[in-house]
Amino acid sequence: MSDSNLLNALLRNDLPAFIEKTFHTVVPGEEYHPNWHIDAIAYRLEQCMAGEIKRLIITMPPRCLKSISTSVAFPAFLLGKDPTCRIICASYAQDLASKHGNDFRVVVEADWYRELHPLTIPNKVGNTQTEFKTTKMGSRMSTSVSGVLTGRGGNIIIVDDAHKADEAMSEYKREQVINWYKNTLLTRLDDKENGVIIVIQQRLHEADLAGYLLDAGGWVHLNLPAIAEEAEEIPIGHGRVMKRKPGDLLDPKFHSQKVLDQLKKDMGSYAFAAQYQQRPAPRGGGIVQWHWFHTYHRLLE
Repeated sequence: MSDSNLLNALLRNDLPAFIEKTFHTVVPGEEYHPNWHIDAIAYRLEQCMAGEIKRLIITMPPRCLKSISTSVAFPAFLLGKDPTCRIICASYAQDLASKHGNDFRVVVEADWYRELHPLTIPNKVGNTQTEFKTTKMGSRMSTSVSGVLTGRGGNIIIVDDAHKADEAMSEYKREQVINWYKNTLLTRLDDKENGVIIVIQQRLHEADLAGYLLDAGGWVHLNLPAIAEEAEEIPIGHGRVMKRKPGDLLDPKFHSQKVLDQLKKDMGSYAFAAQYQQRPAPRGGGIVQWHWFHTYHRLLE
């Protein structure tokens, strides 16, 4: 088998390799940083694709290839495998959802993708800025949280950043997102028993969508804090795990300890604990912390 055929076989069947190829396609010229957390994300997504996981939450820091992996590469990988698959992708704003959709379209219209998947053919009818359709009636639809989904359904629903960061402190805004999820999004699964929902985000508040769903139970949770706070083993493939020790960094090449220390100083402990550590309330409390108080044996004058 030629090198070209070997590469094509790898891209058809290996999601981490496909994610890397997608990265180079949508952000040409940028350096790709391969890291184990991409394997961890891909492994859980592949389990969703196989029907082994029906409900998946991924929590991780910003700027770690969250959206390229889940909202761009994964739908393209799915439709390459099955051109009949119907996918709904939602983000907090239509502009963001449309950007992910446009990046996805760049991938599926690329020469290398068409060579890989000649049966995944764009439909000449029904393709719009927010929806890509195949001739086999598969699709990837982009929408916003609280967007209209009347009459639409999917096999797989991906919610990528349900909350806008500067609105997450508003109880009203959080409730809007959660009510949209409960009353609109859940009803859009074509197969309520076997359909898949994937929620991926940085944590922003204890009562954000991820927090609400984790409290409800029934979800597989892949949690990827920037700095490990406890020893754990994270599956990254069949029979393979990544062992993290307290203090281990998620991606030292991209977020070094120096970078993280500066981010914590600039953002403050509350925001850093939420967005980078996936722990919305810092240890000891988000507003009042016990180490601020001291014990005195006599009344100070």
